[in-house]
Amino acid sequence: MEEIACLVVVDVLSFTTSVTVAVEAGAQVFPYRWRDETAVLFADQMDAKLAVGRSMATETSPWSLSPAALRRAPFTPRLVLPSPNGSTIAASAGEATVVAASLRNSTAVGQWLADQGYGTAERPVAVIASGERWPDGSLRPTLEDLLGAGAVIASLRQRGRDQHSPEAAVAAAAFAGVTNVGTVVADSSSGRELIDGGYADDVAIATELDASRVVPVLTSGAFTAAG
Repeated sequence: MEEIACLVVVDVLSFTTSVTVAVEAGAQVFPYRWRDETAVLFADQMDAKLAVGRSMATETSPWSLSPAALRRAPFTPRLVLPSPNGSTIAASAGEATVVAASLRNSTAVGQWLADQGYGTAERPVAVIASGERWPDGSLRPTLEDLLGAGAVIASLRQRGRDQHSPEAAVAAAAFAGVTNVGTVVADSSSGRELIDGGYADDVAIATELDASRVVPVLTSGAFTAAG
């Protein structure tokens, strides 16, 4: 991705939503590709708490990929957040600036990108809908990430950055065509999966459209709020 000046990662359920929640609280969030024993070692190296899988959260380790759990957990200034999709994409950006976007902060991200001069032929932006994984490890495209990416692209378009690829234009049109994002995401495959698993609060937080003004930017290996 060397030709890209800025990479916007969108993983609505729930990596980038969780990043916005943690960064809003003042934490630094270190993305990590794998949720295994190496994540424990990495967290120790970073002097950070390790977020675990949703079902693995305990009283002594309350931080997880769940944005609702992160809101309830005690504040930690440094958090390692493993994610096989969002974190992996962020780590593949090369020299590009990396931004974490979601439905919660899409307008703020579009404004920041425009203010920083991104979204032009000289400083192109790639907005990546992360998707999920099928049980065999193959990529599963997701509606919520298409809408999140479309929301960022629509915000850029409103600020005069209207030279888009066909894929970007379709994503923006998809977002514009949805009247109630919360209902649509809750009814999607990913939304139903989380709700049926007892994580309806995560879906509700992820669809708080433009509730956040924070723009998490990857700096020295951690997402922190843009100045």
